[in-house]
Amino acid sequence: MAKGTGFGKSILIGDQFVLEEVPAIVSAISYETETTVERLASGEGWTLEDNRIEVPGYKEKKFDQQVGSINRILEVMNFDAKKNPIKITVGGNLLAGSGVGASAASCVSLARAINEEFKLGLPIEEINRIAWQGEFPYHGIASGVDNTASTYGGLLHFWLKDGKQNFAKIKTPKPFEIVLANSGITANTALLDEFSERQKAENPALFASRMKLITEQGHEMKAALEAGDLKKVGEVMVTNHNLLAEMEYSHEILDAMCKKALAWGAWGAKVTGGGRGGYMISLTPDKDLQNKIASAFDAEGYKVIKATIGG
Repeated sequence: MAKGTGFGKSILIGDQFVLEEVPAIVSAISYETETTVERLASGEGWTLEDNRIEVPGYKEKKFDQQVGSINRILEVMNFDAKKNPIKITVGGNLLAGSGVGASAASCVSLARAINEEFKLGLPIEEINRIAWQGEFPYHGIASGVDNTASTYGGLLHFWLKDGKQNFAKIKTPKPFEIVLANSGITANTALLDEFSERQKAENPALFASRMKLITEQGHEMKAALEAGDLKKVGEVMVTNHNLLAEMEYSHEILDAMCKKALAWGAWGAKVTGGGRGGYMISLTPDKDLQNKIASAFDAEGYKVIKATIGG
């Protein structure tokens, strides 16, 4: 029996538009999905035991996509589960919900567990590629941003150029705190690509201008992170969220949550991940502020993740 892990993630900007070659800023968080792979003495194929903690209903809604993802990972790894029957057990401390990289973390952890159990000797680059392939049943077309953060960890600048994935580490003067709170809405990530394509077709000039603006916001945020100017980071987050809401990538619950976080003292707040459900992120660069906002969301019944990123 072998174990593999994959980090959760939070995207600070560029969320939905990486496939449009808009750069994203993404951070792994210290919560992980853990997958174990155990050889079975009899039978054929694979069985699944999913013990992840979840936003209510998430695992049921994503089950068919999860099955497709596991089958795709096994196919890409040239792994014959009929000859080598296995039990896959998924757990860990990452709350499974839309917008926190739950699918990517499960893909990375499964690839690592199979690699370890069957002594395949795959390098980290290949683990990342396999996990990216495993993301397609969840996303329709997967950009690679989530699995890259899940595989490598850290705070990253990620972008596509001519179809090629690129990323670089972002160094900040010191780590800082964030709070992620879940709206309770499970979004269908695969439908977001269709939503983007429809917006692009209806008004190409407006869509292009918005992609240019978000790209500029991303560069502004990256410079602010590297300079340690978290006030500026927060301002960009708010401006970006307002644009995403205008483009209908947010949700009325997420909008209300962002307003509450700012009223409670967060330096910035926005939808994170694909949008239209899932998580929002609050910039809370102080342990006391982080605890205050996390406790306030918790008191209102929201699922909360506290994390420290950067540095």
